Amino acid sequence: MIYNTIRRKSIEVPVGTKRIGGTAPLAIQSMTNTDTLDVSATVAQIRALEAKGCDIVRISVPTLEAANTILAIKEAGVQIPIVADIHFDYKIALRCAELGFDKIRINPGNIGDDARVKAVCDACRVRNIPIRIGVNSGSLEKHILQRHGAPTPAALCESALYHSALLEKFDFYNTVISIKASTVADMMEANRRLAEACPYALHLGVTEAGGGNRGQIKSAIGIGALLCDGIGDTLRVSLTDDPLEEVDAAKQILQALEIEGQCGLDIVSCPTCSRTKIQLIPLVKQFEQAIEKEGLSDVPVKVALMGCVVNGPGEAREADVGIAGGIGEAVLFRHGEIIEKIPEDTIIDRLIQEVKILKEQRMK
Repeated sequence: MIYNTIRRKSIEVPVGTKRIGGTAPLAIQSMTNTDTLDVSATVAQIRALEAKGCDIVRISVPTLEAANTILAIKEAGVQIPIVADIHFDYKIALRCAELGFDKIRINPGNIGDDARVKAVCDACRVRNIPIRIGVNSGSLEKHILQRHGAPTPAALCESALYHSALLEKFDFYNTVISIKASTVADMMEANRRLAEACPYALHLGVTEAGGGNRGQIKSAIGIGALLCDGIGDTLRVSLTDDPLEEVDAAKQILQALEIEGQCGLDIVSCPTCSRTKIQLIPLVKQFEQAIEKEGLSDVPVKVALMGCVVNGPGEAREADVGIAGGIGEAVLFRHGEIIEKIPEDTIIDRLIQEVKILKEQRMK
């Protein structure tokens, strides 16, 4: 994919067992929505996110007591890196660094004076813990907001650079920056400005995007467009939904862009027309369900389900395997070459079999 050839150069930082920036693969992130003090529920959700394909998980740490949850998380054997989300209280940040969080998310400008910022920088530097600066349209400093009159992309970018300068003041450069806005165009423009202005790894996301299709579409546009520009090192699709849906949406964005190392199973299917002689719409849904049930969604193959043989195999020539429907039957093809005819009621099973064969071949 073009992203790998034009990707913006950024400073690579360690986050537990993962890395962000540089040449590291794009990392998918999400955030728990459990009560952090409910250890069992929080651990269960983290495990579910990890199993779903999430690379890094953030949890809210509003109190010193909540910070202690990381001990139970680590004791439970969780391997995925955990990020502490902190607002205002620098003592919580210090405690989280001490207890073993893999990354700290703060706004350096709202945790107090220089002495407090320095204390957090020193604590994280000693333990090689990166700091993520989080900027959004609701958190701009008064002096920046007054100068710009509104949370414009220029204001958001200025705020991010202001915060990173606070860290640099104390010789801290193990930094990741995120600028998020609920307006897609503002989020894109702010990140483009930031990408030109600093060398830090960038965390992409559209904040308060909403739920369901609306949130996914807004996120896909904002995140996807920036990735096509080579901008972005990690991402979160923020949805008013189950966090597992965020991971699914993020994976679909990366699959749609065919970014190397991030592509799971991709489905190519036509929108149907009067030439379609097979029940393609329910067939695609059944195939998606079967892939999920068989645990094959992460297999990097492209499968085509086309409505007719008129131009199905030709249009889907790039697919590893596929079918084109007829009356009560379909032709099975590989890379556009027709292999054989199969009965309609065997399509799902046969495609699953083909995907398993491809999986075995690519594991050798």
